[in-house]
Amino acid sequence: MARRLKLARAGAAVAGVSVALMMSAGVPAGADPVRGTVDSNGDIEGYHVNLGANYDDMSTALIGFKLDDGTSLQVYCVEIDTPIDSKHAMVEQPWDNYPNAGSPFHQNRTKINWILHNGFPVVGTEALARTLTDKGETLTDGIDSKEAITATQAAIWHFSDNKNLDLNEPFAPSKGPKSSKADVVALYKYLIGDANVGIGDQPTPGLAISPTDASGDAGTRIGPFTVSTTGDIEKLTTKLPDGVKITDANGKELSAEQIEDGTELFLDVPADEADGEGTFELTATAGVDTGRLFVGENYAKKATQSLIVAKSEQSEIVASAGGKWTAGGVAPTSGTSTPEQTESSPAPSTAPTTSDTPAPQAKNTSGDLASTGASIFAPIVIGVVLLASGVGALLFLRHRRRA
Repeated sequence: MARRLKLARAGAAVAGVSVALMMSAGVPAGADPVRGTVDSNGDIEGYHVNLGANYDDMSTALIGFKLDDGTSLQVYCVEIDTPIDSKHAMVEQPWDNYPNAGSPFHQNRTKINWILHNGFPVVGTEALARTLTDKGETLTDGIDSKEAITATQAAIWHFSDNKNLDLNEPFAPSKGPKSSKADVVALYKYLIGDANVGIGDQPTPGLAISPTDASGDAGTRIGPFTVSTTGDIEKLTTKLPDGVKITDANGKELSAEQIEDGTELFLDVPADEADGEGTFELTATAGVDTGRLFVGENYAKKATQSLIVAKSEQSEIVASAGGKWTAGGVAPTSGTSTPEQTESSPAPSTAPTTSDTPAPQAKNTSGDLASTGASIFAPIVIGVVLLASGVGALLFLRHRRRA
């Protein structure tokens, strides 16, 4: 009986592996997100604040952060209960990938985004002071940067972690001057108050290509690959066979200077090209926008405090995409992205894989372009063979049981 169970389990496992192989065969390679680490040398400290029981001495700071390409950013904390690990690599993520499913961040992220765009340092201290005095607030000699950092971080924690600044005693004991109390409280109340209507649009990646992978026949233009960028494309690098070009929909070859936000790119593959694949890479100087989220790499194994960008800075960002083609296509008609369908020339088959929020890729320091993966046919053949083996094992077991 035990041997029969082992055989049945083996057959089921083989079949499962076969299905997994076939499902994974068409998954394209994704782009790596922007990466960086905390740079404590770039911290600008605020005052220690009193957020109530067990949180009555919390340090505030505009935290220094350095991207892999050397660009310096300033960020705030959006995860108060998780310590910062300054050696832990962090990756740029969309808001939906915030790692704590039960955090108030998910419900309040538009409010947090409003604070970032209306607090310090996006809005300077003089402008913040004018806004508060126009609302009837009485300040002690305006607002300085330390007060502005304190109030902005405390307001973010109000929404990201449901922690409330003690309005009567806003500072930790003996940690803040009495002259700054009223200023910090006034700015905090403004940032979390009725004026905060939220900013719902998530900041866009500095550079992205969608989809990252597509396929078609030789003799067609494979695509389109749509470019999204907040900056300027500075370089186009290709890893393509001779004769395969990056073009527009009409077959005109494109250079980096001709590519901008919204440009649609195609892989123009000659009709006599053999089965193959290739990739291309774009490099842009673009902003890592205010409100972009950074989460610790391998967070599930080792958590580090999630951080959010306080002010946009320009950085060199790289994104890549690629395509595969099969031989036997026909030459494309000028002015169209694919040849017209006729009885003698069937329309090319394309199967692009898209992503709602493609992540921008960090600068590739190795000099190699991203691989788009091996041919899909080998995993499918292997899967079929393994599936057949599993079915055979089950039939053999059934035959023995009858005998």
